[in-house]
Amino acid sequence: MRALCFWASVWLLATSTAVLHGQTTAPTRSTPLRELRQELERQNPSVIAGEKAHEASRLEAKQASALPDTNLMVQHFGVGSPRPFAGYTNSNFAYIGLGASQELPFPGKRKLRGEVAERGSETTRISADVIRQDAIQKLTEDYIQLSYLQQTLALLEENTRSLGDIEKIVESRYRVGQGNQQEILKAQLQHTRILNEITMHHREVGQLQAEIKSLLNRPQQSDDILTEPVTATAIEALPTTSQSIELQSRRARLNEAEAATHLANLETKPDFNVQYMWQRTDEKFRDYYMATFGIRLPNRGRAKAAIAEASLKQQQANAEYEAAQRELESEVQKQLVFIHTADEQLKVYREGLIPQSTATLRAATASYESGKQDFETLMSAFNDVLQLQIEFQRNLAEREIAVAKLERLTGVTLQ
Repeated sequence: MRALCFWASVWLLATSTAVLHGQTTAPTRSTPLRELRQELERQNPSVIAGEKAHEASRLEAKQASALPDTNLMVQHFGVGSPRPFAGYTNSNFAYIGLGASQELPFPGKRKLRGEVAERGSETTRISADVIRQDAIQKLTEDYIQLSYLQQTLALLEENTRSLGDIEKIVESRYRVGQGNQQEILKAQLQHTRILNEITMHHREVGQLQAEIKSLLNRPQQSDDILTEPVTATAIEALPTTSQSIELQSRRARLNEAEAATHLANLETKPDFNVQYMWQRTDEKFRDYYMATFGIRLPNRGRAKAAIAEASLKQQQANAEYEAAQRELESEVQKQLVFIHTADEQLKVYREGLIPQSTATLRAATASYESGKQDFETLMSAFNDVLQLQIEFQRNLAEREIAVAKLERLTGVTLQ
């Protein structure tokens, strides 16, 4: 009965592992993150929408700097009766007129309006870059997390094989009367725990695959993604914030606000209107020619309020830029501290904890097999190896996620 339970547990573990393996490693070749980033830039709907918004905004500058629309007029003037053409042949006052009028903004207004629109277009372009960078960061973090899960799955499978070797030792000792049934049950319990870990991995991997496919605009029924193993990205020099997309966005808004302030001051200047009309009467009367020049005087109260509003918005944009700069510097420093600490932890795991725990497991296995060590110590050593290996992979993944955040904050590609 005990053997039946044991092999049923092994079969269930193998079945679950095969299902997970089939879902996460169906592709025959791992896909580098670089290729997925390029695919995202081509296929992500939000990125495409941002690019189209920028293309549309580029046309606003041409519209803003153009002259106002020209008005064409047809005028009829009758004499003696409301009927059309009344008095046209017997009065030199009746006429049909053709004319045109044109608004002429004060010199410099059109250029400034175009400049404000260009600054707005630049803001839209950077907003599109922000959308793209946000999507890339999300893809990068999901990719790293997926790679961590696929790596830890391999560790679980490897430790399952090691646990199988331990179980063989337990059974051989039990057959010669040196072990007990409780040890066999505990070994089977450890198998079940690993099975539970694999099931949890199965759930998390499926969720990450769904998120990544959504970012890449792939059908959910498409092949799953096989990642490359995560490696520590070297940071040779401390990145600066000069290329930060966030600061560029704030700076663009500040430039737009400055141009709007200049335009608000110029809007206090008058605009002009020119009009010309040709009036035609009967052939026995002379034609009329009329030219009109008008001036539009802005409302001073409204103009002053507009200047004050534009000035306050410029001050707001300047304060937001400075606040964003200070916050960005703080966030960059936090990620650098985390990366530095993670490097020290990874070194401890790589050079100390993992080799020591592995050596302890080998010694505990040999001692248990010879009857010099109890089973609890052996299983404790086994669990230490498994947990330390998983912790190493998790810390490595968290470090690389911090590197991805640092790239997003500074606008510098580090990997």
